Amino acid sequence: MLTQIINGRILTPQGWLKDGSVILRDNKILEVTNCDLAVIGAELIDARGMYVLPGGVEMHVHGGGGRDFQEGTEDAYRTAVAAHAKHGTTSIFPTLSSSTVDMIYRAIETCEKLMAEKDSPILGLHLEGHYLNPGKAGAQIMSWIKNPDPNEYIPIVERARCLARWDAAPELPGALQFGKFCAEKGILPSIAHTMAEYSDVKAAYESGFTHVTHFYNAMPGFHNKMGYKYEGTVESVYLLDDMTIECIADGIHVPPTILRMAYKIKGVERMALVSDALAVAAAGKDAKAFDPRVIIEDGVCKLADRSALAGSIATTDRLIRTMVQQAEVPLEDAARMASETPAHIMGVHDRKGALARGKDADIIIMDEKLDVRCVWQMGRIVENTLFSGAGDN
Repeated sequence: MLTQIINGRILTPQGWLKDGSVILRDNKILEVTNCDLAVIGAELIDARGMYVLPGGVEMHVHGGGGRDFQEGTEDAYRTAVAAHAKHGTTSIFPTLSSSTVDMIYRAIETCEKLMAEKDSPILGLHLEGHYLNPGKAGAQIMSWIKNPDPNEYIPIVERARCLARWDAAPELPGALQFGKFCAEKGILPSIAHTMAEYSDVKAAYESGFTHVTHFYNAMPGFHNKMGYKYEGTVESVYLLDDMTIECIADGIHVPPTILRMAYKIKGVERMALVSDALAVAAAGKDAKAFDPRVIIEDGVCKLADRSALAGSIATTDRLIRTMVQQAEVPLEDAARMASETPAHIMGVHDRKGALARGKDADIIIMDEKLDVRCVWQMGRIVENTLFSGAGDN
C-alpha cells in the first residue's frame, strides 16, 4: 500500500523540509521529497501544522504497559513493546536489570524468537548488570551483583545471537577484559553503576567501553577525598570527546539544566535520550513495578525507603517534550537524540533513526504541543488520533 504524508514540517537528515511529503510503501520509506503533489493511488495523510519526525529508537527500557522484560515471557515483551509504540518508540532494545543467569537465558530465548518475526521492532537485548559496583547499586538487587566472571559471561555471549549491549562498572576486577571480549564480539560494553575516576574511564574506553549508561545517575561527579579534589566519572566522560552518553530525559533523574549542559558539551551526535522506564510506564493507574520494593511517587519510580530512584515512567514523547520545553533544546536536536543518535550508537542507522529514502517506515507525527498524533512502525499504524478510518498499512 502507498501512503503519502503531506503539509507537515518534515525532519530530514539535512534539516527541516516544508511543503514536501514523505511517501511510504509497505514497510519502507519510498521517498522524502520537496514536492507535495498528490501521488496517484496513495492514501493522503494531512499533517498540516504538525511535525513529521523519525520514530524513536529506545536503547534502555525495562518495561511498560504493566509488564517487565525480566518476566521473560512473550506476552510481557509484546505488551511492553506495544505500550511504548503508542508513544513514539518504533524500535526497542529490551533491557534487563541485574538478573540471574537463568533469567538472562530465558530473556535471550524470548527475544530471539520475537526478533525472528517479520518487521519486528525488537532489535536486540540489553543487559544492565549484573557486573556493577555495589557502592552505586541504586535500585539493583544487591544479592545478584558480582564481579565479571568469564566462566559465566563467555557462554552467554557465545549462546546469544540477540545480545546487543552489556553494562558493567569498569573499575571491578576483570571488567576491562570483559569489555574487550564484548567489543570483539560486536556487543556494546557500557559503563554503568560505577565509582570510576579518570584513569578507570580512560582504560575502559581503550578496552571498548565507548558508551555510558544513564549519565549522571549511579556515578560520582567532582568530589573530595581526604581534603583533595578528584574528578568523578562525569568529568572523566566529558574529557573523552568520542565517548557517547545516554540521559534519562524525564526531567527528574537529571534536572533540565544539566540535560542542557550535557547537550551543549557532548552535542547531538554523542548524546542519546532514554527512558529507563519500568513496567508502570504507559500503564494504567493500578500498574505496579515488577520489583516489589519499588513505588511510584512524584512522577518517578523509587525504592520504597526512598533511598534511590528506581527508573522512570517516561516514554519517547515525554523525553522529547522535556528536552524542548524544559531544557530549551531545539526540537530537531531533541528528535535526533531520540532516534538518529541511538541508532548510530547501537549500529542500526543503516535502516533506523532518520526519514530518508530506503529507511524503515518508522515515523511519528507530533502536534504543536509535542503530543503524539500518529505513529507508523515499519509502515503499520500503531497509534492514531489524527484521522479516522486508519488501519494497518
